[in-house]
Amino acid sequence: MTVEVKAGTQECFYENVKAGETIDVEYQVIDGGQGDLDINFIISAPTGAVLVQDLRRADGNHRTTMSEEGDYRICWDNTFSHFNSKTVFFGVVIENENEDDEDLWDDGFDSSVTAEDIYEMKVEDIKDAMDRIRNHLTKSRFLQDQLRAFEARDRNVAENNYTKVNFWSTVNIVIMLCTGIIQVG
Repeated sequence: MTVEVKAGTQECFYENVKAGETIDVEYQVIDGGQGDLDINFIISAPTGAVLVQDLRRADGNHRTTMSEEGDYRICWDNTFSHFNSKTVFFGVVIENENEDDEDLWDDGFDSSVTAEDIYEMKVEDIKDAMDRIRNHLTKSRFLQDQLRAFEARDRNVAENNYTKVNFWSTVNIVIMLCTGIIQVG
């Protein structure tokens, strides 16, 4: 997800997490207007206690196992900036290592076909393999989104530099023309 955090404001998102689940947050500032690519980052527990805090960083990656159930607050704080808004790309992944995806499987399939009937492979082995494939695909998609964010940040920096070079080149040409006219005249 990409969000714009205006100058002097804070943007927060809430995630409902169960006890024992792991929350993985990765973020990157991809545009900072005319200012630096930095922002403050905070994860707070449902009680209000600060669990993770980054001050004025361009990117970060935090993986935390939660001890209590509730709505956890994830915030990007740009209150230190008075003029420049920041564009932040982030991803939030909530994982539970003990969770079984039983709702994805039809119970009739398990009772009508035994593991020995199909190439001597257990149904549980197939489920485990599919879970691993699903997890790898999810991580691959997240990494592709992250690379897309890196490209967007680099493009924004390059466009900003291009604008500055053109402006100062124009100023230098005007000064050189004025100097030439004054010297000839």
